[in-house]
Amino acid sequence: MASTTTPTPARTSLTEHTVTVAADPAVVYGLIADVSAWPQVFTPTVHVEVLGEAPPGGGEQHLRIWAIANEQVRTWTSRRVLDPAARTISFRQTVSAHPVASMGGEWRVEPLEDGTSRVVLLHDYRAVDDDPAAEELIGQAVDRNSRAELTALKNAAEQGPAREELHLTFHDSLTVAGAAGDVYGFLDRADLWPERLPHVARLDLTEDEKGIQGVDMDTRSPDGLLHNTTSVRVCFEERHTIVYKQLKVPVAMSSHTGRWTVEPQDDGTVKATSWHTVTLDPEGVRTALGPGATLAEARALVRKALGTNSSTTLRHAKNYAEDRA
Repeated sequence: MASTTTPTPARTSLTEHTVTVAADPAVVYGLIADVSAWPQVFTPTVHVEVLGEAPPGGGEQHLRIWAIANEQVRTWTSRRVLDPAARTISFRQTVSAHPVASMGGEWRVEPLEDGTSRVVLLHDYRAVDDDPAAEELIGQAVDRNSRAELTALKNAAEQGPAREELHLTFHDSLTVAGAAGDVYGFLDRADLWPERLPHVARLDLTEDEKGIQGVDMDTRSPDGLLHNTTSVRVCFEERHTIVYKQLKVPVAMSSHTGRWTVEPQDDGTVKATSWHTVTLDPEGVRTALGPGATLAEARALVRKALGTNSSTTLRHAKNYAEDRA
């Protein structure tokens, strides 16, 4: 992987990062174009929302992105233009997060003679008030995230047809005869989970910015062992929705994202749902479960373990809301 940074007289910095991917250019471009998969594919990305109606193929998109930069969750909105024929995607932030004054760039997927791909990721950026210290911080974040994104893109694209078997999404739901706000409140106040949930032994919650939470949690498995996980959560109180990304995942996984939703129903009840999306790590599966373990076995174990804990949380949220009702 290669990278360069070039300061210009106007204090706009230009960077270029590249990687060669042993995969068809159409596959690589598709992973970059599909923003719904970014939290699973790209390590720094926590959550992405398409603002307005998305074009079916090429054309212009408006996005709001939550991502980790310099160990903090930042959010911004961007406009991007997709050109599937040229396999390029240009982007420009329309509302940036301080201390970024402006940022944009382009993804390019170039076919190589052997059928593989060369991916080029370009950035241009300026700091607020052209502050050199802020410019240096932005440059560090751009370099770190670009390298992480290209590495993750390479790993995902080179999985080939096996990627579908490594990827699973599932959910569990409960009907609650209580208020949506009470169910959401139970899920939002994760700092109270150690006294409310039997499988949570310890939980440290930080919320430096309203609605963006850091969670460091120890959960107890049925055999009594403690498992530590760290996550970031983005909470949408007005929608009664919480999305999260696990930053420290069990050895069998390469990524894990999730979502809690609380939806009022026509009959006056609410539907509370826990969603999980997991990508398995083949080497990690063999390390955790033994050299003869199959992906089917790993899928079943992950489904059971995550589903059991989230279903337990939903039941306690249901009891809490119904008691208050």
